[in-house]
Amino acid sequence: MAAAALLRGALPGRGSAAWRWRLHEAPRRRLTLGSGSPGGDPADGASWDCFLLHERALLRVRGPDAAPFLLGLVTNDLPLSSPDAGAAPPPARAAYAHFLNVQGRTLYDVILYGLPEGAPGFFLECDSSVLGALQKHLALYKIRRKVTVELSPELHVWAVLPSAPHLSRAVPLQERAEATAILARDPRTACMGWRLLTQDHGVTLVPRGRLGDLRDYHIHRYQQGIPEGVRDLPPGVALPLESNLAFMNGVSFTKGCYIGQELTARTHHMGVIRKRLFPVHLEGPLPERGIGLGTVVLTETGQTAGKFRAGQGSVGLALLRSDTIKGPLHMKTSENRQVAITASVPDWWPPATK
Repeated sequence: MAAAALLRGALPGRGSAAWRWRLHEAPRRRLTLGSGSPGGDPADGASWDCFLLHERALLRVRGPDAAPFLLGLVTNDLPLSSPDAGAAPPPARAAYAHFLNVQGRTLYDVILYGLPEGAPGFFLECDSSVLGALQKHLALYKIRRKVTVELSPELHVWAVLPSAPHLSRAVPLQERAEATAILARDPRTACMGWRLLTQDHGVTLVPRGRLGDLRDYHIHRYQQGIPEGVRDLPPGVALPLESNLAFMNGVSFTKGCYIGQELTARTHHMGVIRKRLFPVHLEGPLPERGIGLGTVVLTETGQTAGKFRAGQGSVGLALLRSDTIKGPLHMKTSENRQVAITASVPDWWPPATK
């Protein structure tokens, strides 16, 4: 069996020296815990909730031109695909990015992973409902590039979160990348834990892992203000910076050109973003089918503050004017009932936004 490349987790962050690669001749089947933190070992007794993300799927983009091909289409730099054992520590092996249309609006949100086999290429994790559309989008721009785009149905996407949320930054798993499994820190924010791609049942690979309820995963990410998939980021509607792409390490303002770059770069350099996706908590009698997507959010005086985007139960995301979030907000349901909304600013956002 080919040697597995193991990574030791450190602090998260795009482009940081967060990963340390080491070759190991006898890879174990289970992912192990990393070394303890100063002043004790919080890893002792730590357990992990593993969520099988049925609504996420994978494409494999490989070939000699895979990197320049994708760089011209996505908002971010690419994760290193094939590390050299003798080289300096490579950047993070996972990267978050959006594909944009020519008007600069989001089409698809993806997490990219470098292929572990040594061949140049990447896995693209996306919403499974737009898998075919993303394939067609890539084929449209492929032209004569030496690139192969193919489905990867043999691999499943798992989210791995510590059962105790306060351990999300303190307890690293010992990460690995090999032919049948990739474990990488979620590149968006530390509070989203890890991403696991595997052919196996994810719970069996994670020490003290247990199967989590998918609803708990969605509630957690909504509470943290993390959009994911086409419900949260409607194709051709959502604007990347209003969707907090920069906060989630999803855009590089120093990389080369990509489709939709002009509006994104101009908005960034002007420094004016009047609306953002905020996590919201709903209070009041909720309709049996939930709040309708796009329901208007109103201020106390009846002025429009924004629109409800998506949610799970009493939590969700709303695109709101930043100058309205501290005041009382509400929505009217299809039954003409009033639901109060409380918007919040996540702890992990930059201090200047609070």
